[in-house]
Amino acid sequence: NNQKPDGIIIATANGGKDDCVKFLYQIIDYEEGLLTPMNFVQGTPNAIAAQIGLLTKNHGYNITHLHVGLAFEFALIDADMMLIENPLNNYLVGAVDDIAPYNYYFEDKSGWYKKDIISNTALYDTNSPGSIAGEAAAIFIVNSNKKGSVAKLLAVDTLHHEDELVMKEKLLHFLQKHLPAGEKIDLLLTGENGDNRLLKYYSTCESLMNEDVTIARFKHMSGEYPTATAMGLWLCCEIFQKNTLPTHMVKRKGSGMVYKNVLIYNNYKGIQHSFILLAAG
Repeated sequence: NNQKPDGIIIATANGGKDDCVKFLYQIIDYEEGLLTPMNFVQGTPNAIAAQIGLLTKNHGYNITHLHVGLAFEFALIDADMMLIENPLNNYLVGAVDDIAPYNYYFEDKSGWYKKDIISNTALYDTNSPGSIAGEAAAIFIVNSNKKGSVAKLLAVDTLHHEDELVMKEKLLHFLQKHLPAGEKIDLLLTGENGDNRLLKYYSTCESLMNEDVTIARFKHMSGEYPTATAMGLWLCCEIFQKNTLPTHMVKRKGSGMVYKNVLIYNNYKGIQHSFILLAAG
């Protein structure tokens, strides 16, 4: 029963890349002659947000964020700023990334996928570089109305750095600043992806959590892709609604039985860090 959104905010890193490559091939094949415009139109990253706007006849705010591993986080920050200016509005906020042949080829050649064929259920048992390819789409209605809400976004922050100690200080400051007084983290949901080069960041994050905090992971279900935190946020909404956590997600079981406050931590390619703090609606 949601009203038509007043704006559409989409995050993506790979959206449109496959059609963009097809268009580049057309330029070569037709020797820069008469080209079909469809691949060009579909080959731009904002094609997803634009198509949603066209299909729903939505003429409001329409934007796409392309900050690679932090694209979804900046989409959330954008929505927050829009709601500060327009507190009565509703915004459609989401993230979309897919496994297209060219996307896969680029990432594989860069060494971000595992060389050996493994099952997703064995992802965290491997001690090797790389992860498994992933894709997903997750869309949310975001507004300032607490009534009927599933989750409350308390804070979002990001960091570009390769030093895990700098990340640790950033996270400590983030929690001290944004976690309400007297509250504690009940669940840490991380983007651990089986890449042994990135494990130090997740281990550092986990070391800051008390023993009663449950630690969980989700990329054995989604695989690795730039906007995977959107999938993590969707899972948190499911956890808040059902107050249950599938056992295959649990890395360490805490003492608490109720998940009220959740921290999502993700690292993308060893340099982009994101922190999302959520509370039950």
